[in-house]
Amino acid sequence: MTDVIILAGGIGSRLKSAIPKQFIEIDGCPIIVHTIKNFQDNANIDHIIIVCLEKWIEYTKEIVKKYHLDKVTDVVPGGETGHISTRNGVYFLKNRLSEDDYVIIHDAARPIVYQDIIDDLIEKAKANGNACSAVSCYETVVLTENRTSGKEQIDRNRIVRVQTPQCYNYGLIKSLYEKADKDNREDFVYANILAMNYGVEIYFSKGTNNNIKITTKDDIALFRALLYYINNAEGEEN
Repeated sequence: MTDVIILAGGIGSRLKSAIPKQFIEIDGCPIIVHTIKNFQDNANIDHIIIVCLEKWIEYTKEIVKKYHLDKVTDVVPGGETGHISTRNGVYFLKNRLSEDDYVIIHDAARPIVYQDIIDDLIEKAKANGNACSAVSCYETVVLTENRTSGKEQIDRNRIVRVQTPQCYNYGLIKSLYEKADKDNREDFVYANILAMNYGVEIYFSKGTNNNIKITTKDDIALFRALLYYINNAEGEEN
């Protein structure tokens, strides 16, 4: 079994929006709906849960119903940090998933996830115990201490940019969050950072530069453009 945790606990402070960014409507539906549909349409996905700001839970449930997101089974409360929200989602699945099942963790604000990305992610995770979507770094990377200057270049051939979705053996990721609890650690923004902290080697699966995380108004404009391109490209293929 493979379930998905959609992290929708952000408030979008950098976007300065009246509502959390995942609920902003683009091309007829909220960003989170665009995101979930990618997993809804994938045959390898069994169930989806959404981890959400508590005061937005009922609104999220209305969205799930309105857009017929049938694989979404639950909307659960998030926490003050990404670590807590992810942990809440992982622990919520204790009664559903076995140690041998798999869980995908994905940001609600990353609405462009192609089907082959999901398929490759699951395949790599089942082969290695985990997988993270990742892309090569083509820009020049400079190490800086103050964000205003730098004098050391980092070899970009030794760097990848890790994204979500990420997929983990459920027994593994649950045990890692339990270890963090015992160590009173709640500062791991993403599951891959948690895993690496406890000595787990992370494996990379296919990624894409189109898998943007919507954070600013510029990202919304870029998403609109990408969505237009994707829809037109599909129309030309048909």
